[in-house]
Amino acid sequence: MKAVNVRLANLVGAITANVYMLLIIAVFISRILGLLEIGHWVGFASSLIIVPLVYLFLVGLRTGQRKIYFVWLTLMVLFTLFELVVDQILRIDLRSAQWTVVPYVMFFFAATGGMIGVASQAGRAWVITTVIIFLIMATLAFVQHGITGL
Repeated sequence: MKAVNVRLANLVGAITANVYMLLIIAVFISRILGLLEIGHWVGFASSLIIVPLVYLFLVGLRTGQRKIYFVWLTLMVLFTLFELVVDQILRIDLRSAQWTVVPYVMFFFAATGGMIGVASQAGRAWVITTVIIFLIMATLAFVQHGITGL
């Protein structure tokens, strides 16, 4: 695969990480504002992240990415599928009991935190941007939980 394709894949990874986190920020803000249905649909739309993640996985295999890269992508794919099935389709409430919310939050932060690693492949500016967006998202996660209990 040509070097230009690797650069493109790295850019796709950085954009994917940031767009996903921005969508999750929108979900948290909609919950805070009491717009739960909008939050549900934005959350559902965030499942489209699967498409670029599969692309990144395939490019990574062809270019010999390090194993940790595949761990990051796999965590995000698994979390996205879990969210899609459990939260969006079946609408099972995982946030009301501490024994379910703690592993759920750990899974969420492992997956989204791994996306910082994916974004880092595109360079320093993307790392800084992604970390800032991640910190905003993380803060809003706890703020919206404190306000709404979700």
